[in-house]
Amino acid sequence: MDPSGIFPTSYRTDRRVVRTRWQAIALAVFMGLLLAAPYLASGRIIAVLNMMLISAVIAVGLQICTGYAGQINLGQAAFMGVGAYTASILASKTGMSFLLTIPLAGFAAALFGFLFGLTAARIKGFYLALTTIAAQFLFHFAVLNLPSSWMGGSNGITVPPAELFGFRIVGETSQFYMNLAVATIMIAGAFGIIRSRFGRAFVAVRDDDVAAGIMGINVAATKANAFLIGAFYAGVGGALWAYLIRFVGVDQFTLFNSIFFIAMIIVGGMGSIVGALVGVFVIRVIQEVIATVGPNIADSVSFLGGDIVFAGMNVILGGVIAGSMILEPKGLMHRWNILKSSFRIWPFPY
Repeated sequence: MDPSGIFPTSYRTDRRVVRTRWQAIALAVFMGLLLAAPYLASGRIIAVLNMMLISAVIAVGLQICTGYAGQINLGQAAFMGVGAYTASILASKTGMSFLLTIPLAGFAAALFGFLFGLTAARIKGFYLALTTIAAQFLFHFAVLNLPSSWMGGSNGITVPPAELFGFRIVGETSQFYMNLAVATIMIAGAFGIIRSRFGRAFVAVRDDDVAAGIMGINVAATKANAFLIGAFYAGVGGALWAYLIRFVGVDQFTLFNSIFFIAMIIVGGMGSIVGALVGVFVIRVIQEVIATVGPNIADSVSFLGGDIVFAGMNVILGGVIAGSMILEPKGLMHRWNILKSSFRIWPFPY
């Protein structure tokens, strides 16, 4: 619901992302704070922001695939791994610039995701979830069993730093600006996708694929395209991860990570790009608090053992996810939209 006096007169106006002057000002202030963050915050916070930006790219791709198209994807970490390995191999063995390795990593992951997206034309629901889990195990099997000279096997691959015009992007600050630039482009692209005819087709297939097919939408192609786009975003995020960590190993991309990406869009709100970003922020902050508080608790209650303490912390994080699904199944963005609507129509109850 828009503020009083705001009436869209065309579909393009109605679907505009920034609709009012105050929203434009708020967005400009937010971007200004992000650009100034390395000069205002500590190195630890910048490191956390780097993780959030990479997670945001991956979660937004998963939101398009699952939140908008309704295609359950439990293999997003595998697609991320394909992108990370592609960028690592191209950078370490060919010396290719990150300006090329990042998009090529996205295309490699998109191809891998498209293959599994083809199965979505015939299956859905629980069986589709099992198929995407198979992608996770297939990725691990391929990395560990292919010749080690190809993908490093269990030893992983060391990634050279990204370079631009002779400048090496190695510090947290320079990494932050690179991640911010890529994340901004990818998120802006996501808004463009969901506002296009492809986005409308995704929503139609999600709501009722039979009715969508009767209306003339190619359901099989739409489902496959949803996986392709979601995997492309994961591949780009994997490439950013490779350049940030400077080392890629198969144990970095597990089913557990895929579940956390699902949790991000559930907590933030399914079917909302901003909801995916909110979910990334909430989950990453919780993880950072756990990582900070966990060692202190382990020291103070040493008789329990550090493993038990950290297992308890993971239970707390799982409880937050379960509580979100029980108390606010539509996500935090749904509650935020209700609060905005209530404020705009106050003091009237309707």
